[in-house]
Amino acid sequence: MTIAPSRPLAQKAAGRLVWAREKARRVREQRLGLLARLAALEAEVQESRHLNRRIAELADVVGELLVPLHARDEERVAEVLEAYRRSI
Repeated sequence: MTIAPSRPLAQKAAGRLVWAREKARRVREQRLGLLARLAALEAEVQESRHLNRRIAELADVVGELLVPLHARDEERVAEVLEAYRRSI
């Protein structure tokens, strides 16, 4: 003799199943959103690294130009500027 589940118990189980499926769907959506945000942040970090490197290169060029400009060494200034132009 088997006992058939009562109606409220079956409804409760069905409700839990619906809740679990909805929760799983939200978790999947949240995960996809986080993965997209992570990819965007990684791209921003890469761009920031590129810009920081460019700033450092420009600071080096400015530093190389200050001494020859102060000494009025036009030839050295021209060399530094030409090297910079070739590098970009």
